[in-house]
Amino acid sequence: MIRTVFSRSLPRLCRPPACHYSAGAIPEPCSQPEVHYDKLFINNQWEDAASGKTFPTINPATGEVICQVAEADVADVDKAVKAARDAFRWGSPWRRMDASHRGLLINRLADAIERDSAYLAVGFPEGVVNILPGMGPSAGAALARHMDVDKLAFTGSTEVGHLIQQASGSSNLKKVTLELGGKSPNIILSDANMEDAVEQAHFGLFFSQGQCCCAGSRIFVQADIYDEFVERSVERARRRVVGNPFDLKTEQGPQVDQEQFNKILGYISSGKREGAKLMCGGGVAADRGYFIQPTVFGDVQDNMTIAREEIFGPVMQIMKFKTLEEVVTRANDTKYGLAAGVFTKDIDKASYVSNGLRAGTVWVNCYDVFASQAPFGGYKSSGNGREMGEYGLDNYTEVKTVIVRIR
Repeated sequence: MIRTVFSRSLPRLCRPPACHYSAGAIPEPCSQPEVHYDKLFINNQWEDAASGKTFPTINPATGEVICQVAEADVADVDKAVKAARDAFRWGSPWRRMDASHRGLLINRLADAIERDSAYLAVGFPEGVVNILPGMGPSAGAALARHMDVDKLAFTGSTEVGHLIQQASGSSNLKKVTLELGGKSPNIILSDANMEDAVEQAHFGLFFSQGQCCCAGSRIFVQADIYDEFVERSVERARRRVVGNPFDLKTEQGPQVDQEQFNKILGYISSGKREGAKLMCGGGVAADRGYFIQPTVFGDVQDNMTIAREEIFGPVMQIMKFKTLEEVVTRANDTKYGLAAGVFTKDIDKASYVSNGLRAGTVWVNCYDVFASQAPFGGYKSSGNGREMGEYGLDNYTEVKTVIVRIR
């Protein structure tokens, strides 16, 4: 399944939080929320798909079906796009609405999401917000090639990003922003604070079960601290708590689905087969659900599959380097360029490395730190355009020149 957002709907927030909250500030999780909405949302109405088809939503912790959700297809996309066009027509309530009032509505929606995080509430004019659960080859493809969609944003794989660009080029040349895959380098210099670097590298890779586009999956460690870093990283991975995602003591839950679960296990097998040293983990972590043990590979070489391809799972790869020039060259030797990290106490070294890295975001002595005013996006095959900051707003605007002759 792919998730798409076009100019008729609100942008999806998918970044990890910028700060960590205390356990006391986290509300008690609802392990079995009532399912109120399992249909399409078009023109402020919940309705079945035109085809009547549905698809199952699976609980990845148990493998059990939570509910069946309406599956949008081409006919539903056409209906939703028409509703959006009507909502944005000249003279419509949304177009006549003062910008400050629009802002209040959007803030009201944000407040409702925070208050009722298990459910989505909307209060916009008809057609402004439409929600179409569906599959990439049908609903996603129909959106990408639709002649009445002016802007499309996609977060997902580089392979699907290529298809979306092609669909835009063969249809109406719609604006497209893409936040795609990554194989982000995290560089640990010999003068780094070891304890902090180990913990930050652990978080940067294992966050969200490793299912994070900017995961620091290629960890380059300077030779003279390599053995100690590997030892500490293995010890930390072994202490990682895997289990029920509704338990606040749990650090790692299940992978998103069976397909991704199998794919990750396949990459682990590839790493062992190609000669990487499995330091810990590498197997299934529970007798049901899609749980995988936190896995650490040492002695990883740049040409190995696990060092080249995005795994999107809890698999850490640790490589050794000697000089700054060497590590910058090796870090850039990838088709991706979403993010990177560098750990050092020397600001000159940090500046040298960050300037040399071809990545949209470089973190120094931290990882996965985000702010709404800081643009986020990728170089190369990690996508185009930016989310957040003024650059993010620019993607949703058009420049118009009006020239008036005054006598």
